[in-house]
Amino acid sequence: MAIHKDLLGGPPPTHLPDDPEPRELLASGAAPSEVAAKYPASSLAWAQLADDAFEGGRVVESYAYARTGYHRGLDALRRAGWKGHGPVPFEHEPNRGFLRALHALARAAQAIGEQEEYERCSSFLRDSSPTAADTLS
Repeated sequence: MAIHKDLLGGPPPTHLPDDPEPRELLASGAAPSEVAAKYPASSLAWAQLADDAFEGGRVVESYAYARTGYHRGLDALRRAGWKGHGPVPFEHEPNRGFLRALHALARAAQAIGEQEEYERCSSFLRDSSPTAADTLS
């Protein structure tokens, strides 16, 4: 009996641990700046700040918030066993803060003319979660 191994398979999906407090505070209408101050490791809070700034025409501010959320998310992914590549499913709600921050970083980078950063972040988002890339675009 032969054992077949999927030689084309990549790393397993990374699922961040649930962090419901920031999500619940934001859902209840708390100011994203207060949530980010209370939970600075929350990519979701930083992503919301980035979205709000972008919608308000404050693109550089959005870029800074998005970059913070992105880096906080990378830290969380590494703690969860992520090795620098592989799926980060949008379907797993705790992953959404990181994916939203990554999308916001790409969007703000494009808006300020950072084409290389925009392309890198857009590719990273699509590679991590095609669903997130389609949903957030």
